[in-house]
Parts: sequence; structure tokens; C-alpha cells
Amino acid sequence: MQKIIHRASSRGQADHGWLKSYHTFSFANYYDPSRMNFGVLRVLNDDEVAPGMGFGKHPHKNMEIISIPLEGDLEHSDSMGNTAVIREGDIQTMSAGTGVSHSERNKNRDQKVKFLQIWVLPNKLNVTPRYDQITLEKDKLKDQFLQIISPDPGDDGIWIHQQAWFHLGEFSEGNSVSYTLKNKENGLYVFLLEGTCQVGDEILNRRDGLGIWEADTVTFEINASSKILLMEVPMAN
Repeated sequence: MQKIIHRASSRGQADHGWLKSYHTFSFANYYDPSRMNFGVLRVLNDDEVAPGMGFGKHPHKNMEIISIPLEGDLEHSDSMGNTAVIREGDIQTMSAGTGVSHSERNKNRDQKVKFLQIWVLPNKLNVTPRYDQITLEKDKLKDQFLQIISPDPGDDGIWIHQQAWFHLGEFSEGNSVSYTLKNKENGLYVFLLEGTCQVGDEILNRRDGLGIWEADTVTFEINASSKILLMEVPMAN
């Protein structure tokens, strides 16, 4: 098993007043040639948007964009005619393909909105843009990994144009849980949203990231109640 650890404190930071963001990988004004990506996982941004503020309409092309709300209400609008508000428990995807523009803003004027924005390089270019979202059944997250992203339209979660599988789970202290990779050529990027857990000889704390490859199964020892996001992705596109 090979691994790389990205501590929460090592992430790039941006503070625009209305937007506070932490970047696991190089993004915008944060550039580190050693932190460009993990396989086809290109962007992992941890964003906090002030009340009533947001990102104006802007374009994307040939990227799979996944948004995971953590707190508050995030309003989305795009050039495909979609408008939606997503909240904690929702998962949103957008295949930018040949080109799409969208805006995202905090719908509320009295509280922050927090969300993850994740970009995955697609395995097909210039596809027809598409939008999708789901609401998770919270009970299915309890002490198990729930699949939220896959490459198969007939599988659980939302499908994207990539041989990638994302799982999310919430675990009680003292549990031990394992994840077996769907494709042994893939890597697994672990992002600890909350809590403390141990993977091999690495102890992960809140917002730490751990990339693992050349592994079949990864086991997590839950040291304190934890919320874990797993992103299994090809190491080369």
C-alpha cells in the first residue's frame, strides 16, 4: 500500500470576506506543484459563503462537478434551465461537457452556507451537459458507507462520466469498518469531515486527507464519532 497524507493545516487558504475556502489541491491563487491532484480527483474545496452572498454565473467545460452541502441552503442556477436549493443530506452533480454556466449562492441572509465542491476529470470529453441531485436517507449512513457516486446510471447514487465511486458514512466511536476498492487499479482518497479515526499507522483528524493506492481493502478504526467521505478514482485518465 502506498499513501500520501494531507493534513488540514497544510491546505491552501483563501479569504475573500464573503468567501472562505480551503483547497486540498492547487486552485485559483493557491499553487503547489506537488498538490495538483490525486489521480483524476482534481479539486477538493471546503467552502464557506457568507449570508446572501455567492458565486455569480461562470462557465465550466469538460469537468464532473460534485457539490456536497454541509450546512445551510445553497441555491443553484444554470444555463440548462435548472434551479434548485440543496442542503445537508443532498448530493448534486453537474457534467459540464461541451460547456455550461452556473451560479451558486447562499439563499439565506441570516446564516452561513458550507459545502464541498469536488471536480473530477471525465473519461469522455464534450458530452452533453447534464445535472442531477439526490437526497440521502440519513439512516443508511449510520455505521456504514453509503454509495453516493458511481459510473453506472443503474447503480446507487448519481452517475458521472468516470470510473469513480464515492461513499459517505457516519460512524460511532469504537467501530471498525472496511472498504474494498471496486477497481484494484484505482486509488482511494479519504477525507475526514468530522471526528478522529485511524487508517493503518495514520491517525486522521477533522478535515485531514489521506490518499491510498496499490491497496485492495482499507480498514478504519473509529477513535471518536466520525463522518468520512471516500473517493475512489482512477490514478490515470
